[in-house]
This record gives sequence, C-alpha cells and structure tokens, in this order.
Amino acid sequence: MVKPRLGHIHFLNVLPITYSLNNLNYKEGLELSNGVPAVINNDLLNNRVDVSEVSSIVYARNYDKLLMLPDLCVRADGEVRSIILVSKKPIEEINEDKIILTAQSATSHCLLKIIMAKAYDANPQYFIRNLTPDNPVPNDATAALFIGDDALNVNLHQEPYKYYYYDLGREWKKLTGRCMVYAVWTVNKEFAKSNPEGMQLVYERLYKGVQAGFSNLREAIATIVDKTPFTPRQLDEYLHVIKWNLTEEYIENLEVFYELAYEQGLIPRKPKIKIAPVNR
Repeated sequence: MVKPRLGHIHFLNVLPITYSLNNLNYKEGLELSNGVPAVINNDLLNNRVDVSEVSSIVYARNYDKLLMLPDLCVRADGEVRSIILVSKKPIEEINEDKIILTAQSATSHCLLKIIMAKAYDANPQYFIRNLTPDNPVPNDATAALFIGDDALNVNLHQEPYKYYYYDLGREWKKLTGRCMVYAVWTVNKEFAKSNPEGMQLVYERLYKGVQAGFSNLREAIATIVDKTPFTPRQLDEYLHVIKWNLTEEYIENLEVFYELAYEQGLIPRKPKIKIAPVNR
C-alpha cells in the first residue's frame, strides 16, 4: 500500500488531532504535511496530498474533485468564539459601510456576507487586509472580521465602551436556528479510487485521533499553552465549544449554508455532498 499523504493545518480547533498525530503515534504509516490553509488546500487539489481538512466553502467550490470523509468536521452550535466581528457601531446600523476581512479565511467571509444580507438587509463594502488585535478596526472602516487566535484574543479582551462584538456562530444560529459546520475532512477522488486501503487508514487515524486527543485534552493543552496568549482554562473552555462529529443532521445544516451561499452568489453552483466509502 502506498503511504497516504495527509495534509494538516495546526489550528487550535483541531488540537485533539494534532496531539494524537504528534504525541500518540497516530501518524505512523502516514506521510504528514503541515502547512497553512492556502498551501494545504492547493496541495490537495493538485494531488500533492491525498487527504486534508478544508474549510467548508473550499469543499463547495471543488466538490467535483473531492469526497467528504464521514463523522469528521469542525462545528459549533451557536457561539464559536473564534470568528468575531468587531464594529464601531451596532450591527443593525451597518449598511454600505466598509468592513475589513481577515486574509486567513474563506468560509468566515461567506458566513459574514450571508448574515449581513439575510439578517440585516445590509450591503457593506468588503476589503481583505491584514488585521491586528491591538488595533482591531482600522480608521477607514466601520468593522473588521477576525478568526482563530486573533478572534479569541479580541473576544477575551473586549473594550465594550469602544466597540461592539458579534460572534458569527451565534449570529448564524439566530438567523437559521442551526449549527454551523466550519470545516470538513476531504479526500481526493483519484486517491480514493486508487488506494481505498490508504483512505481507510487515514479515516481511522483521524476519527480515533479526535477521541484519543480529547481524552487527553489536558496534556494536549499543556503542549501548546506556552505558545499562545491564553491560559489553560481559556483553551479548555474553547475546546469544549468546538465539536468534531459530522452526523446526518449536520450535513443537512451544511447544505443550508451552501444553499444560502449560492443564493448570495458566493459559490457558482450548489454542491452535491458525496461521502467517501469507508468502513465505520
């Protein structure tokens, strides 16, 4: 069997898998490639890795080349804490204002655009730019969108007399009544066809790795806490907000996201979600 190539993105929201791969020997038999989302996504689409986590919208735009692994995702029901809109005025007063988007994420861009259009009947001007928590909203803008560590940082250090803060997971729940699926694990279709044993191996390592990593969450947090601006308790609370199981209900929620993204012209067509054939 050809050794499967697994792309891995070191975000906090997948810490259980990161810990299992690096500390519990779950990467044995795999060729592991670590990288930022843009690089790993490109590698997956160009057959340089076989399996990888991708943001939900990346799957929607490339579903003809990818299969979705079952039982695995990054989701949150309501607040997510790591996707935050910081605004100089209440969100319901935003209309054609300028909003700066972090350069780090694609799904969060779509999520914000859907929420602003559907929930607030707003038509902001969106610009992508590097952002820093120290100066969350640039002088020439009304609001700014943060994700990941930066979003957690601004959320934990709010300046309520200066800015308004909106958790997009909570906004999505308010709009749709549904949980939001932010990322999924996908396999390149060509690899799935040519190496089903390798696909099965990666699926088992990822699925069991989530469970093993979460069972050792305190130890996992200890391996990274010194590299973050957060306390162990803050990381623990965040990692209890994030969930990693993809069920039929959450696939339906993902389809709602894709339907609204298509309606807003954010994707060229509604994707057909196809699940990889693995033994579960």
